[in-house]
Amino acid sequence: MKKQLINRFLILGVVPLLLASCFAAKDYERPEKIVNDLNYRTDNLPADSSNVSLISWQDLFTDPLLRTHIEEGLAQNIDIRVAMQQILAAQAYFKQGKQGYFPTLSVSPQYTHQELSSNSQFGSQFSTLDVYQLAGNLSWEADIWGKIRSNERAFAASYLQTVEAHKAVKTQLIANIASAYFQLLALDEQLAVTERTIETRSSSLETTRALKEAGNVTEVGVKQTEAQLYTAQALRLDILNQIRLQENSLSILLGKEPGPIARTKLSEQEITTPLKTGVPAELLSNRPDIRASEYNLMNAFELTNVARSSFYPSLTLTASGGFQSLNFDKLFDSSSLFATIIGGLTQPIFNGRQIRTQYEVSQANQEEAKLNFRNALLNATREVSDALYSYEIATEKLGVKKNEYEAYELATSYSEELLDNGLVNYLEVLTARQNALNSSLDLVDTRFNQLQAIVDLYEALGGGWE
Repeated sequence: MKKQLINRFLILGVVPLLLASCFAAKDYERPEKIVNDLNYRTDNLPADSSNVSLISWQDLFTDPLLRTHIEEGLAQNIDIRVAMQQILAAQAYFKQGKQGYFPTLSVSPQYTHQELSSNSQFGSQFSTLDVYQLAGNLSWEADIWGKIRSNERAFAASYLQTVEAHKAVKTQLIANIASAYFQLLALDEQLAVTERTIETRSSSLETTRALKEAGNVTEVGVKQTEAQLYTAQALRLDILNQIRLQENSLSILLGKEPGPIARTKLSEQEITTPLKTGVPAELLSNRPDIRASEYNLMNAFELTNVARSSFYPSLTLTASGGFQSLNFDKLFDSSSLFATIIGGLTQPIFNGRQIRTQYEVSQANQEEAKLNFRNALLNATREVSDALYSYEIATEKLGVKKNEYEAYELATSYSEELLDNGLVNYLEVLTARQNALNSSLDLVDTRFNQLQAIVDLYEALGGGWE
């Protein structure tokens, strides 16, 4: 009898395993065509196997105060802490998915009291019936179609996606802090330029008044010079306001209340790292947002496997055993022991199209994830191209702007000297002064744009966040 029972269970287990060889879950394969067909525009810009994406932010940004701010932001920023909680949640689901291979075990103590009818089977013997039971229940589902394995892989991909998303948030935060810091330094420099201009124009106003007394200029010239002084003073107030707002924005990035920000000077910023981009394959391997997008695709792929396996029968083994007695004092006697073992296959037939719907939805989700992955790659190539070209143009433009500024400074000096000797119209002097101020402010903006392009390239290539 026992041998027959064992044979039945063996047949029950072997047949589905043989079928599983035909319907096993598929393994994920990376869509290499999507990856390999992409490239980004480098034109004649340098490319090398060693690139900025492999360089840590500590090596890229040499300003000690900026490094301190980045470290503070990584430790205190709210978005970073939110991303960390998402990792912990995904990790919990991942641990749950790994337990799918193991049976479930439960314990159920039970007491039943019945008032029996005298016309029932046992009513002539008992008026009441008390049953005491303490049982353990064990249930296990065989992973014959790879459903549990696919589910575990889906949880793993989801967990790794949150890890990469956390890295992406870090990279973005580092870039945002550096950008805000450089913007603050640029505003400081523009404030210094404006304050020097105010001093110069105050002196020029006194000179113009003296020239009026000498009959070399009219009152119109005095008022024009005075108006230029007021313009510079108003510009100073605007810059002070921008500095305060920028300090507040940077404080929030650092995860603290708005307040002053310790900083150096724009002229002290040095980027000593060679800006080499590397090849597109390295771009893909270093951008955490792209890795997160691919993990999302892997998750959708595995969930499609799970949905497909629902079409096939499931093999379950259920066992229960324990103590059962009509008398509580005999509950734990050996004669009160009982056991039950059940093995069976369950094949869904009619279920309101739920399985078919879930499978079609999972296929659509997988295709959506694939499109999102390609879109992430396309955006990455654009961002790299933009940052590379912006840096090249900003570097070239910086030299041009320096020449422009020097020319305007000389023009201002010459025109003021000629005005003192009555050899030039005061309008030419006013124009030269305004052009010199605008050029000086533009020169600061160009230097900031060069630093911003470096930050953008660092972020576009994934950033050495480790």
